[in-house]
Amino acid sequence: MPMAEPRGLTPQPQALVDVLDRLLDTGVVLDGQLVISVAGVDLVHLGLRALLASVETAARLAQSRPDTRP
Repeated sequence: MPMAEPRGLTPQPQALVDVLDRLLDTGVVLDGQLVISVAGVDLVHLGLRALLASVETAARLAQSRPDTRP
């Protein structure tokens, strides 16, 4: 008798719009760095940090973050 897999453990297919909705609702931070160097000398350093979120989520995150400006 084959054993049935427990419910909730099998991956369910999701539509792309559902994934995007969840990402925009929770917010996603993209962080990256690029360094161009020649002969061990760093010539260009590019840093990127971007927040991808809905307007409501960004406003909620901004309100919950303490203001650190002087």
